[in-house]
Amino acid sequence: MNSRRAWLVWGVGVFAYLIAVTQRTSFGVAGLVATDRFDASASALSAFTVIQLVVYAGLQIPVGVLVDRFGPRVMIATGAALMAVGQLQLAAATSVPAGVVGRVFVGAGDAMTFIAVIRLIPFWFPPRKVPVLTQMTGQLGQFGQLISIAPFAFVLHNAGWSPAFVGLAALGVLACILSAALLRNAPAGAMTPLVAMGLKDTWTDLATAWRQPGTRLGMWSHFATQFAGNVFVLTWGYPFLVSGQGLNPATASVLLSLFVVVGLVCGPFLGSWVGRHPLRRSTLVLAVAAITIAAWAVVLLQPGPSPLWLLVVLVLVLALGGPASMIGFDFARTFNPSHKIGTATGIVNVGGFFAALVTMYMIGLILDLLNGAGFSSDGLYSLDAFRVAFSFQFLVLGIGVVAVVVLRRKVRSSMAQLGERVPPWREVVADSRRRRLQYRQEQREERQSRKR
Repeated sequence: MNSRRAWLVWGVGVFAYLIAVTQRTSFGVAGLVATDRFDASASALSAFTVIQLVVYAGLQIPVGVLVDRFGPRVMIATGAALMAVGQLQLAAATSVPAGVVGRVFVGAGDAMTFIAVIRLIPFWFPPRKVPVLTQMTGQLGQFGQLISIAPFAFVLHNAGWSPAFVGLAALGVLACILSAALLRNAPAGAMTPLVAMGLKDTWTDLATAWRQPGTRLGMWSHFATQFAGNVFVLTWGYPFLVSGQGLNPATASVLLSLFVVVGLVCGPFLGSWVGRHPLRRSTLVLAVAAITIAAWAVVLLQPGPSPLWLLVVLVLVLALGGPASMIGFDFARTFNPSHKIGTATGIVNVGGFFAALVTMYMIGLILDLLNGAGFSSDGLYSLDAFRVAFSFQFLVLGIGVVAVVVLRRKVRSSMAQLGERVPPWREVVADSRRRRLQYRQEQREERQSRKR
């Protein structure tokens, strides 16, 4: 393997994903401005992001199949082009329907990116590096949130709506050009043939991936850990901090930027831990879900606005869900053959985004209902209204936790019943041992080289 070439391919893929995250999260920062531009209520404002995520989640499985068929390069470049078109449409939009059309294109392009980038890693890097690089891909991509929070927000508030979204479209064009020019699906001589399958074969592969309990465990792991942070970053975090908690916009932006910091710090650690302890992955998922429930409970039970330190803790906990959700993709990788990884990854990725879009819409709907009933004397975005609306998350978190517990029991039960006929888990255990031994050997060699 040409290591320089591998790192170049991975770097371009990460850049494309970073731009996709920028396009995805930009509307969260523009939410309050969009209320004035489109004269939109809370539920109408939620519709922008909800519809975008409906498209994103709905395309995950088809895109996974297409990645296995056409390869990552085509899908990443096409996705960047679609996002550029969507942001140009949104730049010109002056009504809710026109704006929603733009977000549909953004959601479709975004859907093509992450799965395709993850699909590249196993073909360009050895297995021991895959969990860490998967984590790093997800967390480096979150720098796109910083572009939304800082440069995009600055342009939006100083130059206006249209110039800001035209700038995002230009980033999409750049990602498209770089992906088409520099990405390759696999190293020369190691290319897995991309076989054109008929509809029947496609459905057979999809059904096979779904029947694999490990794939479903990955999907529910993603469901339980990822949605709360996405809801906060993409739509309701900024209004909650500014209008509900009374923070100034600069402080709210700094808090949202902590999502990236936590991901960069915790992502490599979690990836390395998962690589060494593959049989404890679901336990880590449940632990992250539990502390998310606890953090929201403490914040929402406060009699008044929460102290800043508590809001910082809440954001840190929510940000931890991003790296933890990557464990779901590791389930997909270890339980499925390489030619079905795209399909299985698509199934997993549906989980968190489906939970997020349902939660986003329900929060907006509850806020509108409370405002119409006169529940809030301070207007649509009062803290009391947010307390009630955000409590909906406990229901979704509970569903995710129960599903993970049930699925992991089913996985372990099937393992015990099938014994020797369960090669994926035998391979996982053996691979874990090999990784631990290799890690210790690398540490010894590094210490010896330092002595020399």
